[in-house]
Amino acid sequence: MAAESSNPRTVEEIFKDFDGRRSGFLKALSVDVDKFYSLCDPEMENLCLYGHPNGTWEVNLPAEEVPPELPEPALGINFARDGMERKDWLSLVAVHSDCWLLSVSSYFGARLNRNERKRLFSLINDLPTLFEVVTGRKPTKDKPSMDLGSKSRNGVKRSIEGQTKSTPKLMEESYEDEDDEHGDTLCGSCGGNYTNDEFWICCDVCERWYHGKCVKITPAKAESIKQYKCPSCCTKKGR
Repeated sequence: MAAESSNPRTVEEIFKDFDGRRSGFLKALSVDVDKFYSLCDPEMENLCLYGHPNGTWEVNLPAEEVPPELPEPALGINFARDGMERKDWLSLVAVHSDCWLLSVSSYFGARLNRNERKRLFSLINDLPTLFEVVTGRKPTKDKPSMDLGSKSRNGVKRSIEGQTKSTPKLMEESYEDEDDEHGDTLCGSCGGNYTNDEFWICCDVCERWYHGKCVKITPAKAESIKQYKCPSCCTKKGR
């Protein structure tokens, strides 16, 4: 038996399907881990781990029909079982299972509009990944240039002559360890560290970040500024 197919259409239905399949995977990788491990016999053919919408799981051969009714999970997870440490193998299965969950949700969500897809991903993203659960890793916190940026940071680093300027180096650091998250982001005025509950603005000339309160700029005022120059840059130009 391959993966059970439901026919969710709305954001809520697709998320419920995602959550049910995810629950099945969690059982296989935690509560039922010994049973799951024993079923993945390397002497057997290509096996897959399936999660079902009702919260159950199974190890089985891939679907025979081509193309399959749903995207297929990783093939042959059983072959790697005895070739690596058990915890590493479970982590590998978790990563592939995370990918499959997103793939199935994308398949069901193909007809959603932009805002619906965004809402669906937001619901999914609020849950820790299987990999994070299996390895005991804590989900990384949002970075300075992401969520807050839609209204302040990225909103201020606006389009100039038709080309959007990206925030300096912060996006490139989006997957670094939490200890290094905000180390290089200091207010050019007071020297304080970045905190995601405060409005910040970036100078388009020197590209330094500032607390909005330090340079007397509010989010509303920032929206009307085409090119922001900090007090220091304005002084250098004699203004």
